[in-house]
Amino acid sequence: MNIEDVQERIIKEFELFDDWTERYKYIIKHGNKLEPLPEEDRVESNLVKGCQSQVWLTASLNGDTIQFKADSDAAITKGLVSLVVRLYTNQSPDDILRVNPDFIGKIGMAQHLSPTRANGLASMVKQMKIYAMAYKSKLKNS
Repeated sequence: MNIEDVQERIIKEFELFDDWTERYKYIIKHGNKLEPLPEEDRVESNLVKGCQSQVWLTASLNGDTIQFKADSDAAITKGLVSLVVRLYTNQSPDDILRVNPDFIGKIGMAQHLSPTRANGLASMVKQMKIYAMAYKSKLKNS
C-alpha cells in the first residue's frame, strides 16, 4: 500500500468516531497493537529526543523500504507513535521524506494535543525522516 493510501485510511478510520474520547481510546488501542520492542532496543541511543515520555524508535532497511519499530512508556504517546510508524513503515526513504503526516491535522488531532505532546510527535517524525535520509544515502552509495 502506498504512503498516500495509508494516510487516507487513517483519516477514514478516525472519521468513524464522533468525539475525542472515542478517538483517544482508538489511539491507545492502536498503540497496544505495536509489536513489543526487544529489551536490547530500549537503550538511550534509541530514545527520541524532545519527547516528554520515553519513546524508543528503531529503523532497519528491508530491500528498498524502511521498517520502523517503536514503543513508549505512556499509553497515548505509544498510540501516536504507532500511527506514525504505520504511515512510514514499508515505505521508501524518498516517500518518507516527501510525505508529511498530514492526517494529524486532518483528523483534528493537532488541536487536541498538549504542547509537549505536539513537540514530542514532531520529534518522532523528525527522527524518522533522519533515518530516511541516512538510508537514502546508503541506498545511493550501494
